Amino acid sequence: MQDQRNLLLTIRYQGTNYHGFQVQKNALTVSQVLQDALEAVLGRREDIKGCSRTDSGVHANMFCVSVRTQSRIPCQSLVRALNVKLPHDIAVTGCRQVPLNFHARYDCRGKRYLYQINNSEVKDPFAWRLVYDYRYPIDVALCNRQCQDFVGVHDFSAFCSAGSSVEDRVRTITACGMQREGERVTFFVEGDGFLYNMVRIMVGTVLEIAAGIKAPGCIPQIIESRDRAMAGFTAPAWGLYLDQVFYDNERLEQRTEG
Repeated sequence: MQDQRNLLLTIRYQGTNYHGFQVQKNALTVSQVLQDALEAVLGRREDIKGCSRTDSGVHANMFCVSVRTQSRIPCQSLVRALNVKLPHDIAVTGCRQVPLNFHARYDCRGKRYLYQINNSEVKDPFAWRLVYDYRYPIDVALCNRQCQDFVGVHDFSAFCSAGSSVEDRVRTITACGMQREGERVTFFVEGDGFLYNMVRIMVGTVLEIAAGIKAPGCIPQIIESRDRAMAGFTAPAWGLYLDQVFYDNERLEQRTEG
């Protein structure tokens, strides 16, 4: 029997046509399509470990998957072969060999998310399902100041949708803010982990402050309440992007093949 290799694949995808990443019964997911492509290239269906569970309609600028295989196909060749097999809305951007005990999810030390808003009176038909069309005024300077209240170690129960089974809801947010370039407004947040719909509720809360529905400075009180009803609406999935996934370099160190 050949020795196994553990490969870390980096992919990008447009989530519009998929019911999230994780395999589901009777629903097309990114994981299923990626496994189909791997099976076509490697000759067997390998188990894959994703770095996260993105929801239906959510996109990824960077998503990481670890897969164990006995295949000796060099990394560069594997990337090329997979991109031939994959549909137009999923692309493999990199591959490297990592230690056998590396796990794409459990070795992840943090993630960065973006939320893209088309802040215009007119919807953008060329960005349909890629941005959230929001026509009301957004004071980005005000919103950016509010975002700083998310930074730190907090119990984010108020920013978690009902139905989540996670008991420990304490997360560390290391950076958060909002920026504007023309009519495109981008909310960004980095942290060690995120609860179910947490980023989308954060966005909805900040937008309610911008609209005057909630008062500036209310975020610490909402966090303290741990009450979902105190926070804002859940922004639509299609504006959300997993943007970066962070790992410690020492966990990745191993001879890169290909």
